[in-house]
Amino acid sequence: MINPWISLAIAGAFEIVWAVGLKYTDGFSKLWASLVTLWAMALSIYFLAQALKTIPLGTGYAVWTGIGAAGTAILGIIIFSESTHAPRLLCIGLIITGIVGLKLTSTA
Repeated sequence: MINPWISLAIAGAFEIVWAVGLKYTDGFSKLWASLVTLWAMALSIYFLAQALKTIPLGTGYAVWTGIGAAGTAILGIIIFSESTHAPRLLCIGLIITGIVGLKLTSTA
């Protein structure tokens, strides 16, 4: 069995993939982008479920969504030239700080 924190990180990575993939589906009207997005959604949920066998629900869900939110925002900056204003970057940093804090204070 894979380490639950690694499983959670993989789940978060697939969440980033499907969130960014949504941009390319054009409302699920593009077949291949839609299939990749749905595949990433399924894998994200699968790895989250595996992690939640050990990691407490509140911690696991918060970390999963935090990875997805921060990662998607960072890729939005890189891929779609979204804003890099300091307050936005600070908020992304706070999300990452929260993820690290939850991991460090977790008993799992």
